Amino acid sequence: QVQLLESGGGLVQPGGSLGISCTASGRTGTSGTMGWFRQVPGKEREFVAVIRWSGGGFSPHYADAVKGRFTISRDRAKNAVSLQMNSLKPEDTAVYYCVAADSRLIVSRLWSGENYDYWGQGTQVTVSS
Repeated sequence: QVQLLESGGGLVQPGGSLGISCTASGRTGTSGTMGWFRQVPGKEREFVAVIRWSGGGFSPHYADAVKGRFTISRDRAKNAVSLQMNSLKPEDTAVYYCVAADSRLIVSRLWSGENYDYWGQGTQVTVSS
């Protein structure tokens, strides 16, 4: 069984930066897919970014809403994934959930949370002045 433990998050002003991280304990290996979704109360969860093993290296995928502002990275040795968020906007405010899949998901399956096997507890990110 895999457990995902998130860290980071908090309050930041618009235009600021924040990093969140997630460490997986268990059997999720390099071939798995890891990343982040987010959810605002009353709204559906939203894909943010994931990173997967592809072509001999890690390949990131981003939602259009965060492309160019967020950077996802993976530490193979620590079995961890991080999300660096820059130029934050109030609309980025949400609970951010770490996700992981045992297998390397094909691109068409990255966007739906239903395709991920494990979820973290979530960490709150609030962008406000």
